[in-house]
Amino acid sequence: MGKSITAVTSMNVETQPLGKRIAYWTVTLLLAAAVMLSGIGQLMQLGGNVELVTKLGYPLYIMAILGIWKVLGAIALVVPGFPRLKEWAHAGIFFLMTGAALSHALANDYGDYGFFVLLPLAYAALNIASWALRPTNRKL
Repeated sequence: MGKSITAVTSMNVETQPLGKRIAYWTVTLLLAAAVMLSGIGQLMQLGGNVELVTKLGYPLYIMAILGIWKVLGAIALVVPGFPRLKEWAHAGIFFLMTGAALSHALANDYGDYGFFVLLPLAYAALNIASWALRPTNRKL
């Protein structure tokens, strides 16, 4: 008769505590929504985007470039898999937001109560929090 062979496999799956998962997804979805809406606003030239860009001395075509990258970055943050792409998206968002804050500061365009500098820095902080709270399967 035949011999039966059985294989036992065990997976060592690290699970993230529920509170940390909730914090990660809250921060990440808030960041992705803000970046996505900002990118769409720039692509459609909504609100004060045109005035804002020209006031800083940038050409209008920069809005199309930044808008596309923002939309793609927001999508990259929330789709499953692709940990390296997520790392690049986090890096891009960080550079984008700190660059925006610096652009406003150097152009002496602070807005009311420093809003034009503080808002991008708040998004950069959200980005850092999302990156720091990411689950192990999203780490390289």
